[in-house]
Amino acid sequence: MTGNRDFMLGQRFADAAGALLLPGPIVVDLAGTPTLLTHGDELCTGDVAYQRFRRVVRSPFVRRGALALPFGIRQAMANGLRRKSRAATLVKPEMILDVEDRSVEAAMRNAKVTRMIHGHTHRPAHHRLVVDGRDCERWVLADWYDRGSYLEFDANGARTRDL
Repeated sequence: MTGNRDFMLGQRFADAAGALLLPGPIVVDLAGTPTLLTHGDELCTGDVAYQRFRRVVRSPFVRRGALALPFGIRQAMANGLRRKSRAATLVKPEMILDVEDRSVEAAMRNAKVTRMIHGHTHRPAHHRLVVDGRDCERWVLADWYDRGSYLEFDANGARTRDL
């Protein structure tokens, strides 16, 4: 599933990597529980500037234009955007850099699920919440900068595994 840094990846990449590119968000069955998988950046609705940027760069027009540029130019643009993003993040209030509770609840309600898994904020945790009177859970995945990890689900429950 693509996110804020790799949203330009497409089927050609998935084929070369031997991967299945998931649309996001998507509901899958995990150990008998319908589970919403999402990148998570769309849940950070308090960061209005980022949400505006996200809509623009993910538009088909901008994607086509960017992909038509030579790789070196695209790489330089991406590096510049990362620098701007890091600088902007330093001055934004911490609370707008995380998911909004009401956005999480709306996504779970719309998908009709009691479990959600997302990344983006990379504050690994298992949150319990109540949505419309239903006990729900939200798992936040860690980043892969220092070490990798994943979630494992089976009939006995869920656990985080480090690589």
